[in-house]
Amino acid sequence: MRLRYLHTSEIAQRRAYRQVEAVRGISFLIQPGEMVGFIGPNGAGKTTTLKMLAGLLYPTAGRAQVMGFTPWERRPDYLRHISMVLGNKSQMVWDIPPLDTFQVLAEIYRVPPAELQHTLDELIPLLEMEDLLTKPVRSFSLGERMKCELVAGLLHQPEVLFLDEPTLGLDVSMQGRLRRFLAEYNRRRGVTVILTSHYMADVTALCPRVILIHHGRLLYDGALNGLAERLAPFKLIQVAWRGSALEPDLPPEAQLIERENGRLTLRVERAEAPAITARLLHTLPVADLSVQAPPVEAVIDRIYQEGEV
Repeated sequence: MRLRYLHTSEIAQRRAYRQVEAVRGISFLIQPGEMVGFIGPNGAGKTTTLKMLAGLLYPTAGRAQVMGFTPWERRPDYLRHISMVLGNKSQMVWDIPPLDTFQVLAEIYRVPPAELQHTLDELIPLLEMEDLLTKPVRSFSLGERMKCELVAGLLHQPEVLFLDEPTLGLDVSMQGRLRRFLAEYNRRRGVTVILTSHYMADVTALCPRVILIHHGRLLYDGALNGLAERLAPFKLIQVAWRGSALEPDLPPEAQLIERENGRLTLRVERAEAPAITARLLHTLPVADLSVQAPPVEAVIDRIYQEGEV
C-alpha cells in the first residue's frame, strides 16, 4: 500500500464551496414590552437573526431597526439599551465570584454605584441567589451559572432582551424558576423580550405570540393559540365512567383514538366538542371527563416535519 500525502495547497484547490442563505425575506414588528417566542428547528436561522439584531453579524442585504437604531452599526447608545443572553455562552469570569464580575460590567456600562446596588437588590431576591455572590463561578451548577448570566445581562437595565436558549440543559425545577423570574421582570420593567428555545414549555409559559421560521424564511407570526387552532382543528376528550366495564355507545362524530385502564380518549372537531361533551355527561354515568387541546409540541413538530403552515 502506498500513501500519498496531499499538500495543503492541493486540498484548498479541491474544496467545494456553496453559498447558504441563513435568513431570507423575513419581516416582523415587535411592540415595546412584548414577549415573543422566536422558534424553528435546528438550523432555521434563529440565532443568526438574533445576532444581527444584537449587532454581532452584518447582513448581506436587508434592513432592521431596533429602537430607531441600525443594530450592526453598534453605536454605544444602542448597545447600552440591549442585552443578549445565550444559554451556551458565558460572560462570567470563572475564577472570581459573580459579585466581582458584576462590578466590572457596571464599569463597562457606566452604571452608577447607587443604581447598581438598587438593581442587585431587585434581581438577587427574585432569583434566590444570595448564597452565590461570594463563591467562584467555577464551583456553580449550570442552573446557578444561568442565574448569574441573567443578572449580568440585566445590570444596565436594558429595554430589549435577546434570550437564546436560556434554559438549555437545566433541570425542570430550575427551568420553572427562570421562567417565573422572566415573567415577573417583564411585568415590573416592561422590557421587550425575544426568546428562542427548543423547550416549548418556555414559549408557552412566557410568550403569547410566536414567530416561526424554517430554512431561514418566515412561516408564521401570530398568537401561539392561533397556531394550534389553525393546524389542529380538533379537541381531545378523555372520559371514564362508573359501574359496568362494558364500553358505552359513543357519538358517531367522536373518533376513538386510545383505550387505557377504563378511560377512553376521543378526537372530535372543535366546533362539535361542547355538544359531544354535553351528550356524554347526559347519557353516561361519568366518573371523570376532561377536554383538552392537542399538545402544542405535536403541532410544532408537524410544522418542523412538513416545513409549512
